[in-house]
Amino acid sequence: MTYDEFVNEHLSKGLIQKQKTSITDVERLLIRSTKDLKTAKANLEIDEGIAYSVAYLAMLRAGRAFMLLKGFRPSDGYQHKTAVEFVRQLLGDEYSALIKHFDRMRRKRNLFTYEIDITVSYTEAENALRSAETFVDLIIRLVEKENPQEHLNF
Repeated sequence: MTYDEFVNEHLSKGLIQKQKTSITDVERLLIRSTKDLKTAKANLEIDEGIAYSVAYLAMLRAGRAFMLLKGFRPSDGYQHKTAVEFVRQLLGDEYSALIKHFDRMRRKRNLFTYEIDITVSYTEAENALRSAETFVDLIIRLVEKENPQEHLNF
């Protein structure tokens, strides 16, 4: 499926909607993502589940920033899944392993948040943090590449 087909399908299903792009808003989301990474790292020794969840949140915010850069935002009840799918469509096969981990983190974070007895191991949290750092850095580089006149301040 091409990017245009993906966008048209998701618009028609009400999963995304057009959003006026503001580089300032994109930057704010990315700044928040970098704060989330610091928070996840600080919590790794205290609570693996929270570190994992916040690492995922950093990825989600960066993914939403990338969507906003392209003039869209997720809507309806599948916002997290839609953000993952949108980023997968744009980044393609080169980053498939990273996006698959992002999607697995989405599902695990949901279970950790809403189920009673779900644990996150230290190794899982550590891997989540590494993936989140890689992903956020990638999105920052892509945003800077598309807006070379803007230097993002982190």
